[in-house]
Amino acid sequence: MGDFVRSRSGEILFASFQHLSLVVQSVVLATVLAVLIAALVHRSPAARGAANSVSAIGLTIPSFALIGLMVAPFGFGVLPSVIVVVFFATLPILRNAIVGLGGVDPALVESARGIGMSRLGTFLRVELPLAWPVILSGVRVAAQMVMGVAAVAAFVLGPGLGGFIFQGLSRLGGAGALESVITGTVGVILLAFVLDLVLLGIGRLTTSKGIRV
Repeated sequence: MGDFVRSRSGEILFASFQHLSLVVQSVVLATVLAVLIAALVHRSPAARGAANSVSAIGLTIPSFALIGLMVAPFGFGVLPSVIVVVFFATLPILRNAIVGLGGVDPALVESARGIGMSRLGTFLRVELPLAWPVILSGVRVAAQMVMGVAAVAAFVLGPGLGGFIFQGLSRLGGAGALESVITGTVGVILLAFVLDLVLLGIGRLTTSKGIRV
């Protein structure tokens, strides 16, 4: 195992960087999309229920199947990988964003509006900061979940550590096959752990002490 890692250390580091980059960029995009959608629907019970239903149903879709379906319209490579990772990342963040924004005390919102804040200003300066700890919890869940989804994206020649896993599985019994699978799997786990620590630190830096959960 050690010989395998040493002989392919450069390739492993590059794949790890690609994997982390795919996940981080996708989670950032998913967070923006989820917050925008939640801002539009959280005040309407019907729209909120529909968004929650879509989120719940979306999580039941097998990632491998969805990635395969992306081949026909988008081909192989980065684009279908990004689409699938963003899709799965958006779902838990959207659910938490709706819960977080819905939990903001309406009296605080009315008070902000009463002192002359615009609807956008109220959202950005009152509602979003108060809902942020709950939203960030969804971001952390999404980041952990899509770390594995990003590995499956190697099926469509997406970037990342999934390539080691699929290469190893395709030639099980051959030289270095098991080592390749283990390297990819352990690498994904380590990246997930590191990213969660980073998000935990971001949460402490961006959340007021009075509303930390």
